[in-house]
Amino acid sequence: MTLVVGLTGGIASGKSTVANMFKEMGIEVIDADIEARKAVEIGEVAYEQIVTYFGEDVLNDDHTINRSRLGEIIFNDSAKRQKLNEIVHPDVRRRMNEKKEAAISRGDQVVVLDIPLLFESGLKHMVDVVLLVYVEKDVQLQRLMERNQLTKQEALARIQSQMPIEDKRKLADKVINNNGSIDNTKKQLIELLADWKTITN
Repeated sequence: MTLVVGLTGGIASGKSTVANMFKEMGIEVIDADIEARKAVEIGEVAYEQIVTYFGEDVLNDDHTINRSRLGEIIFNDSAKRQKLNEIVHPDVRRRMNEKKEAAISRGDQVVVLDIPLLFESGLKHMVDVVLLVYVEKDVQLQRLMERNQLTKQEALARIQSQMPIEDKRKLADKVINNNGSIDNTKKQLIELLADWKTITN
């Protein structure tokens, strides 16, 4: 039996750090962001729809999509963000499901779906258990400002474009507290995996 874990968090909560820990342990991580990038490559259906809706202003000189320019548009406009999601999400879900089914066919004990907007996109049905990487708001804000070289206002706008992390905490099945050290985070993950492996055996 394969346990399908939905890994999620808020922006700059440390979700990627935890995803990398899973990978280091030999567990497959299917990353929604990577699949979303593939879905919008030149020639893909979603690519054509994005150019039609948003115009050629969102393209680089080589005709690839300028993700930061598109990001600026959707972070400040919820209707356009919704439209982009409607274009990209169905293809991303299809790609992730194909990889998930392959992992189940192989007999993997655990497979991880790394989905930043798992709750916002209503994708809880795709997984058996939801694992949230949690940080307190002030830690999240500080890390995002440092990581992306953003002003406080810019960082807050990005955080506020997502569901509040406290709300996600209430919806998650399991929570890893990432306010402390990386070693502490890894210890929590190892303990969780030990519990889960007793379920899948």
